[in-house]
Amino acid sequence: MAYLGNVPARSFISFERQVFTIVNSQTAYTLSHSVTNENDIRLVVNNVVQEPGSGKAYTASGTTLTLSAALTNGTDEMYCVFLGRAVGTVNAPAGSVGTSQLASDAVTNAKIADDAISDEQLDPTVITGQTAETSIATDDLILLSDTSASGALRKMTRANFVSGIGGTNTPNFQAKMSGSQTIGHNATAKVVFDTEIFDSDGAYDHSTNYRFTPQTAGKYSCSLILFCDSGGSGNLRIYNIKIKKNGSDYLNVGWDMATGYQNNGRYCLNGIIELNGSSDYIEAYAYQYTQDSSSSPVGTSSTENAIFSAYKLIE
Repeated sequence: MAYLGNVPARSFISFERQVFTIVNSQTAYTLSHSVTNENDIRLVVNNVVQEPGSGKAYTASGTTLTLSAALTNGTDEMYCVFLGRAVGTVNAPAGSVGTSQLASDAVTNAKIADDAISDEQLDPTVITGQTAETSIATDDLILLSDTSASGALRKMTRANFVSGIGGTNTPNFQAKMSGSQTIGHNATAKVVFDTEIFDSDGAYDHSTNYRFTPQTAGKYSCSLILFCDSGGSGNLRIYNIKIKKNGSDYLNVGWDMATGYQNNGRYCLNGIIELNGSSDYIEAYAYQYTQDSSSSPVGTSSTENAIFSAYKLIE
């Protein structure tokens, strides 16, 4: 059948209903919607459809419903159906809505439950199918899940991404001597590295104990470079330089300057020492012995002849 105007809806439609509270001895009730006459509603009393019209069961006009006889509260029940007010209140059957019924971009974030989309719904080609980048531009963005914020998604640029990778080689320090230091015959002495070149965390004491106490646990690359004077006496001279941990020998190297040789020497010592970060410390020491029992100078103010340094390894 053809229609003029809009095609009448035939699916998912119901008619609005009003349930009345019965008042004893009352024949006039108020409708929730205005009607032209009684034929615009279907009145049901005690599950029996009533006949509309003057001299019949009821009449209606505007919002007034008039009964031909009063009902009894607690005994009688009454409701009406508005025949002219169809409303779409019936849910569509499960599985009946397809992609063709959805408008483009109609589903908003508010309509998607949290955690509703998991890896089971994602096609791996969303990632694997993309072109691999061989370099990162300054304004390129990287998406990641922030564990400190319950997995909230965050974006990062190249600058702040790189800054959070790998860690830093701190604490670290480097110190030199302000001048040479004399060590007595057959004696061991702490070498006074009293001039800081740098000290990232203020962990090196260059004025009293001449020791490095990092306060950060980890493995440290430690280095000692020390110039040792042969003394020019032509006697046998023995030198030993060492790095001590908590006052005990940890790294050391020694050598002999044979009789008849008066060459000066610049010697190096390197190694890795693990420090607990609370009380462990390292210091530089030197030992010398000579046949004629003479004292001997070590070190100079030149950085190439006397350097004590350490830095934390990135793990």
